[in-house]
Amino acid sequence: MIRKLTNWLTSANGMRRIMNVYGPYLGAGVKVNYVAKDFREAEVTMKLRWYNRNYVGTHFGGSLFSMIDPFYMLLLMNTLGRDYVVWDASASIDFIRPGRGVVKARFVLTDAMLNDIYEATANGEKYLPSYEVNITDEDGELVARAIKTLYIRRKPPRK
Repeated sequence: MIRKLTNWLTSANGMRRIMNVYGPYLGAGVKVNYVAKDFREAEVTMKLRWYNRNYVGTHFGGSLFSMIDPFYMLLLMNTLGRDYVVWDASASIDFIRPGRGVVKARFVLTDAMLNDIYEATANGEKYLPSYEVNITDEDGELVARAIKTLYIRRKPPRK
């Protein structure tokens, strides 16, 4: 029973379900629609609601930022495994146009991204890659662009 629960909690579907009841995401109206079984892709959306709109009636910037905050870190932690330390190091966001209706962000880990990580951390060095995340509206128009910088290091081998 415990093994089944542990497997469910560490699965992509389990992560998606947990994120969808996570307090900050509930409060912002963020929905995790999809996490690939291999943790190489995820998609989140957020509908414009009375509780996540700003003074002028568009998506609150903090909610836009929160919808993209942990995903590259979570995907990489699950893809790289326990031999790596992965943290969010920094982030910036540019608001391009007002967000109305449903906004969406997609996260993809490519083979090239993973190969860069493996090469850069092979000898235990830290690596600080930056990844761009676009938040788009229902028409595919860019609402915001964020840059996420991660701290990644391969753990030293156990003695």
